[in-house]
Amino acid sequence: MNSPVVIADHVRLKSAPLSGGSLALLQKTIERNRFLPVPPQEENFVGDGDYLAIGTEFLGHFIELGGLQEHERVLDIGCGIGRMAVPLTQYLDPEKGTYTGLDPAPAGIQWSAQHVGAVYPNFGFMHLDIANDLYNPKGRIPGKSLLLPFENNSFDFAIMTSVVTHLPAEEIAPYFREISRLLEPGGRLFLSAFVMEPESQRGAAELTPRIRFHRTPEGPSWHADANAPLAAVAFDDGFLDTTLQTAGFDIALKKLGHWRGQTGSQHYQDFFVAVKSTRRQSA
Repeated sequence: MNSPVVIADHVRLKSAPLSGGSLALLQKTIERNRFLPVPPQEENFVGDGDYLAIGTEFLGHFIELGGLQEHERVLDIGCGIGRMAVPLTQYLDPEKGTYTGLDPAPAGIQWSAQHVGAVYPNFGFMHLDIANDLYNPKGRIPGKSLLLPFENNSFDFAIMTSVVTHLPAEEIAPYFREISRLLEPGGRLFLSAFVMEPESQRGAAELTPRIRFHRTPEGPSWHADANAPLAAVAFDDGFLDTTLQTAGFDIALKKLGHWRGQTGSQHYQDFFVAVKSTRRQSA
């Protein structure tokens, strides 16, 4: 159950430039680098756990599962307070690779620009004033009207970690369409989510998941807290898959996490790696 599920046989991800001992050495070096910026705990709004260790873990996933290359142009939607950006400063080529982070929370953008962007010129951060009941309730841009200020095919690799887990179902498709527009054909989207597949629903009592979700009557959303619906959002299995495919992606990887209480997975949330289809371009 926890092994990767290949959805499209014709999709081939770029091979990981680092693996095994080489990747582990890079991660260990990053985690031990006391000169890398880390926000004060009271300013860190992106979740519990060790800030640098979690970001470094995800860097490994981007490389091993998503095939992230040093020279690529990275778009991080929902970059928070730089948790993914800081480890990436030690991996992306300063002459060729670029990073652009977007977030609706101005405090995170300000910290990241000051402590990361000011030191690494190939890293940029932008406040996206999109409305979100959890992070930016007074935002002026409705989520269903999302348009990002970049040209078509501007990026090679997009990141959405713990983003769809805080979005209503009707805003998922606009995000995926925009990311598809911005990625080069063959570009990849790395996505983390909570997927309520039928087996996890049936075995919820036995698996004792860390988060217990309750389905909305109409679906496809599941919420952990009815009083704060966007605090943690899951979706019916197949909803994200279909929405990605409609937006022009092929799903190359779908890997379940251990939030359900299962053992065997090395990551908490469920992962997707979706590749922008080249078939429409050549049709």
